[in-house]
Amino acid sequence: MYKFNPILKTMVWGTESWVLSGVPGNESVVAEGPDAGKKITDIWPGQFPLLIKFIDAHKDLSIQVHPNDELAAARHNCKGKTEMWYVIGASEGAHLLSGLKERIDADRYVELVEQDKIVSVLADYPVKAGDVFFLPAGRIHAIGGGCYIAEIQQTSDITYRIYDYGRLGLDGKPRQLHTREAKDAIDYTVYEDYRTHYVARRDENVELVKCPFFTTTLLELTQPFKLDTKGCGDFMIVICMEGEGSIGSVSIKPGEAVLLTSKDGNPGIVPGKSGLKLLTTHL
Repeated sequence: MYKFNPILKTMVWGTESWVLSGVPGNESVVAEGPDAGKKITDIWPGQFPLLIKFIDAHKDLSIQVHPNDELAAARHNCKGKTEMWYVIGASEGAHLLSGLKERIDADRYVELVEQDKIVSVLADYPVKAGDVFFLPAGRIHAIGGGCYIAEIQQTSDITYRIYDYGRLGLDGKPRQLHTREAKDAIDYTVYEDYRTHYVARRDENVELVKCPFFTTTLLELTQPFKLDTKGCGDFMIVICMEGEGSIGSVSIKPGEAVLLTSKDGNPGIVPGKSGLKLLTTHL
């Protein structure tokens, strides 16, 4: 099992903590144990396929979209970016944008951006703790201020920034927009509802997202629990959102992730007195 030092990033809208990353130039470093100080590239063959973040949005993020694998490979020689959000906490009035609420085409999209009206065609959701959104590559989206979110995504740092409210970056200069690049990356399909619906249950796995890039479940524990990693491939990541406890001999607390590999078997999880809320994700 491995825990990693967080990679902290200050953004114009708030902060990010990358708790498990194989992104080139931002590779996670093992925090403790016999492999402390090693990069994930030293312990994992090839590029690690998932990136785990905690996002603390003090202000609205830019409206953006990510390319799929095919477009990202052609343009950037890297993977695309499908992701999901779990809302850990939200202040009163917090919201986020996910998907189109009315049908537009690529030319109309450009017109709306140029007229500062792109927000008018996006689905806007008030959010609370426990809300989940799945964001396949191509879906326009933005996190609103007041949201604290756990994000699971493909290992990619390719973002097309569509609109940023005329905001200046930390360097005092306007932030780069990718309006034209995004035009071909957007999925213009309109869906009735972009929220992921599920029924929470204590002390058992609740599947939230299953897609070609990752499968994620929610675990709300009040008592010891035995992880079943059978069928999960070469690894499982356990992400802590609330409470404290342990996985095998490794402690875990909010804002941390533990990487389990196939050699770790099926470890037990022991929650603390206040319980433990976790996400687990694997390929």
